[in-house]
Amino acid sequence: MNLPYEWHIGWRYTRAGRSGRRNGFISFISGVSMLGIALGVAALIIVLSVMNGFQSEVRDRMLSVISHVEVRDAAGGALPDWRATATAVQKDSRVVGVAPYVTAQALVGRGDELRGAIVRGVDPAEEGKVTELARTQPQLLAELRPGEWNIVMGGELARLVGARIGDKVTIVAPGGQVTPAGVVPRLKQFTLAAVFEAGHYEYDSGLALIHIDDAARLFRVEGPMGVQLRLTDVQAARTVGQDVQIALGSDVIVRDWTRTNRNWFDAVQIEKRLMFIILTLIVAVAAFNLVSTLVMTVTDKRADIAILRTLGASPRSIMGIFMVQGATAGIIGTLGGCAMGLLVAYNVDVLVPAIERAFGIAFLPGSIYVISRMPSQPLASDIVPVVLISLLLAFVATLYPSWRASRVNPAEALRYE
Repeated sequence: MNLPYEWHIGWRYTRAGRSGRRNGFISFISGVSMLGIALGVAALIIVLSVMNGFQSEVRDRMLSVISHVEVRDAAGGALPDWRATATAVQKDSRVVGVAPYVTAQALVGRGDELRGAIVRGVDPAEEGKVTELARTQPQLLAELRPGEWNIVMGGELARLVGARIGDKVTIVAPGGQVTPAGVVPRLKQFTLAAVFEAGHYEYDSGLALIHIDDAARLFRVEGPMGVQLRLTDVQAARTVGQDVQIALGSDVIVRDWTRTNRNWFDAVQIEKRLMFIILTLIVAVAAFNLVSTLVMTVTDKRADIAILRTLGASPRSIMGIFMVQGATAGIIGTLGGCAMGLLVAYNVDVLVPAIERAFGIAFLPGSIYVISRMPSQPLASDIVPVVLISLLLAFVATLYPSWRASRVNPAEALRYE
């Protein structure tokens, strides 16, 4: 395949410059520009991959203890007929599991140590259909039997109130009990039967599970307050929730996991966008270093440009030569950075522990963060825009120097040669 001569000359100028002090300096600047683009692209890919992995890891741990979608009575009481509601939602092929529940905010504690927590009443026989924790560790809920007043707590919550398995734990229910002496809080003692570790601090320190019948008696409701749904696709929770709301009407409130934890996920998305903008500016600075490289090359090649013009090369061809040179440097830097970024992103789980051992530091202390390892999840939806933006910036950086080259006057350039 015969390529235009502009491509051949532009590629030759890219590879040239190893001999001579001036040419060597231009070659060094060109190499620095390519390295800067490569490092910027690699940093973008690594940071976005780690943020994706962090978001996915936290989401998975969160969804191990909560359902994808919740349907509850709009008035806050028991659903009139939760089985009919469950049958109605199961008509949607995207729903693969349904289980009833009762939930309320309460104080949980032992002795003088009281902590606010979400107390959820569940059916041990059905809960495994909607939450991963109940499905993979059925023994946790096996001790929840109606009338025995047993409780399963998050490990961090148990530590905060100083409770161990077998200890008595008190739940203070919301709303008081009216007596001749006035309104007094409703208390009930439970036996701590088991603890769970979901790996998500918010739920490990603020969730307690009891049998659904015990919960109904404690919170004085006539039955399940709602049903939990498990979906085939966790990312479709918002769409399914909207469809269920339309199908069931205004008598129920439908909430999916993205709305339940909306603040956290919105914060992660904002951080991701800001990091993308900041690191893209680094790529832009590196890309526009190509401007100085090409300007120096044009100055150095004035005689060559004049000779090409006298041989019949058009200004457009001269411009094309230097655009090929600049674009080649941009492509090499971008592809090199992409390869470097993917190599690191796919091996973060190996590289980070090695660095931690070498320097004796911990990047993610388990006592501070909800996870203790550095996750990574490279996505094409992030990598493709990074590559395209880098190539676009490199191309834009070549326009002015290439235009300058096309404006060189052959007579003026050869006058002192």
